[in-house]
Amino acid sequence: MNKEQPAKNPYLIIGKNAVREALNSDRPVDYVLVARGDKKNSLTPLIAKCREKGIIVKEADVKKLDFACGHGNHQGIIMYAAAHEYSTVDDIFEKAESLGEEPFIVICDSIEDPHNLGAIIRSAEAAGVHGIIIPERRSATLNFTVGKAAAGALEYMLVARVKNLNATIEDLKSRGVWVWAADVDGIDYKEADLSGAVALIIGSEGDGLSRLVKKNADGVVSMPMKGKINSLNASVAAGILMFEASSRR
Repeated sequence: MNKEQPAKNPYLIIGKNAVREALNSDRPVDYVLVARGDKKNSLTPLIAKCREKGIIVKEADVKKLDFACGHGNHQGIIMYAAAHEYSTVDDIFEKAESLGEEPFIVICDSIEDPHNLGAIIRSAEAAGVHGIIIPERRSATLNFTVGKAAAGALEYMLVARVKNLNATIEDLKSRGVWVWAADVDGIDYKEADLSGAVALIIGSEGDGLSRLVKKNADGVVSMPMKGKINSLNASVAAGILMFEASSRR
């Protein structure tokens, strides 16, 4: 068995040779982690190839790499492979068109908890969403935990990862999609027009929606709260809004 890549985690690729082969095979990748320090210099060609392919490269203390791979021989580099291949925004539009339906999209703004992203994917598949859009940074990726939380729905849901969420929102609007952001100061979601071509933006529990993302939305919706807590878990809020939109379609 190759000591550079323990079999215990099929989504973790460790060591220079294993990472190089994964890059050559065009395997879907979440990101690459490299150790800070002298070892980085010997990894320059691999880092350059990652960036050429648009793969995010992060630096971390060598102890983090040791822990991640169970003290395997990582040689200063670890690749986190995706549990599922990413799609594009165009793929989402093409799926809607092939079904003869108006686009139904969910945008996840800074949802970093993989369990929440997986739960949103699961609900989205059940509600008839055509695709989900996530940003490259400050977001959970399609890792093993997300795949498990999605309970099989990831195999049927298109997930596009984009560099600039605000630019993507503007692109959606130019293509006739009405973009609603979910936040506490919006109109009652029951009063909002969620029919037709629509995208729903869901923010993180901790920080909510980023300022520019909220500003770029066409409108803001909220869910009336009768208890003492003024917000819902992101995946719960997403589920309510998705099925409300689904009922209008």
